Amino acid sequence: MFADRAKIIVKSGRGGDGHVSFRREKYVPNGGPDGGDGGHGGSVILIVDEGLNTLTDFRHIRTYKAQSGENGKKKNCRGKDGENIVIKVPEGTVVKEAESGKVIVDMSAQNRSFTLLTGGRGGNGNQHYATSTMQAPKYAQPGQPAKELELLLELKVIADVGLVGFPNVGKSTLLTKVSNARPKIANYHFTTLNPHLGVVDLNEAKGFVIADIPGLIEGASAGVGLGFEFLRHIERTKVIIHVVDAASVEGRDPIADIYAINRELKAYNAVLADLPQTIAANKTDMFMADTLMTDPTDPNHLAHPDNPIEQIRAEFEPQGIKVFPVSALSGKGIEELLYHVRNMLDQLDDKPVIFEPEFFPDTMLSSIQDPFTVSYDDEADEYVVEGPRIEKMLGYTNLDSEKGFVFFQRFLKENGILDELEKAGIAEGDTVRMYGLSFDYYR
Repeated sequence: MFADRAKIIVKSGRGGDGHVSFRREKYVPNGGPDGGDGGHGGSVILIVDEGLNTLTDFRHIRTYKAQSGENGKKKNCRGKDGENIVIKVPEGTVVKEAESGKVIVDMSAQNRSFTLLTGGRGGNGNQHYATSTMQAPKYAQPGQPAKELELLLELKVIADVGLVGFPNVGKSTLLTKVSNARPKIANYHFTTLNPHLGVVDLNEAKGFVIADIPGLIEGASAGVGLGFEFLRHIERTKVIIHVVDAASVEGRDPIADIYAINRELKAYNAVLADLPQTIAANKTDMFMADTLMTDPTDPNHLAHPDNPIEQIRAEFEPQGIKVFPVSALSGKGIEELLYHVRNMLDQLDDKPVIFEPEFFPDTMLSSIQDPFTVSYDDEADEYVVEGPRIEKMLGYTNLDSEKGFVFFQRFLKENGILDELEKAGIAEGDTVRMYGLSFDYYR
């Protein structure tokens, strides 16, 4: 079964923590800090693989994790960086944030590689925090945490022209006749489960890419049958060719079919119903010679009032939709159809249809935490809080003023310091010491 939609979970690597250690050598009894930095976490990277044409693999493996960075070590040894994880997708895959449905990246055109989530940065070792007043810092920076996203992958075929129509009207046969594509063809409804792409080459005119999209039925916009698969793929096309069974081999009304298709396009996305359209009235080779003239493409033949081609033209050409009688089996009328489509494309912007990003994962990456430690001094019966940012903050904050003290309290809360004190067992009235300043703790 063709797979053009999948949900997966991706996770970047966590950054390694910085290390706390001090030089311990024979003749250096009080060596300085020598804690190494943590390694950076691995990133999640998407690349286009030309050999893929479905999202089937993502139905078997749903979680993709990059490697975390190693923690720093003593003697200024830096932790090893985590390895990236590379996820291969077929060209035309639109990557969305699953919950919001917003586009992150469209893996087509020039987007051949994209860093989806950057790995967490490794934390600094305690060697970075030595100052003239704090020569033996007992804290290091933690690594940046891993980031996780649930993604919705949707494969949208990249083609200039989309062949649409109900099952068994001859779309696959027409594609075979006009291009180098070789879709599987059989006389069954929903024969085409995969979109097939073909390149149309024209003499003295620019070629174009054409796609045979899975057969449409009424209710497609509500997800009936292969509806969503059909409609997702047609979103990139610039021109639509309605292929109808003009001979009504299965008793279908070609005029009703065209209106039904347009209703489904409009219900799914009103923009699709406004795309330039033309009609390929197929299976003209099956008109009975005793009812109509032998050559269905002869101009005199087309004037016959009982000719279904004339009826289709009378209905749609006043609406600006050109009708071409064709036989996908014999090839009659196809050349005129293709040159008309090329002319339609020439009137349009030749830029590829790319879905613009609406969701930016980098904005979800929280800033790296500032290091601090919370400990208990048994001798002094005090809780001790230390950290480079705390030291700096105390240096420029006037704690004698009410405004300054409120700022100080908010700083402790927003940075999680109060939470850590409570985890350490602090109670109301206990003393907290920070760089020579002592405070009583109250909620």
